[in-house]
Amino acid sequence: MPNPETASVSATDAKNEFGRILEKAIQGGRVLITKYDVPKAILISVSEFEALSLARQVKLDTLSDEFDALLARMQTSTARAGMKSAFSASPKRLGKAAVAAARKRAR
Repeated sequence: MPNPETASVSATDAKNEFGRILEKAIQGGRVLITKYDVPKAILISVSEFEALSLARQVKLDTLSDEFDALLARMQTSTARAGMKSAFSASPKRLGKAAVAAARKRAR
């Protein structure tokens, strides 16, 4: 006699049910897989996966382009000279520059 916690299903029924689930995903549907009513995974078609992946790539490319443009605007000769000066400045000179900047902001 099977244990009451043991489910029994025929191989044919399991294969047919899996086939229905797989066909739903292939046709563009989404199959949410849960465990104890908590979503754990989702089954989607390759075309939907590619669309989602491409959308993320486009966003990353856009962000990269924006970052490159911002960096180009920041890399002026004046900005480079200022950074070189800051990195070679003594602690005393950096302290004076920080005080001057704070006073400038307070105005």
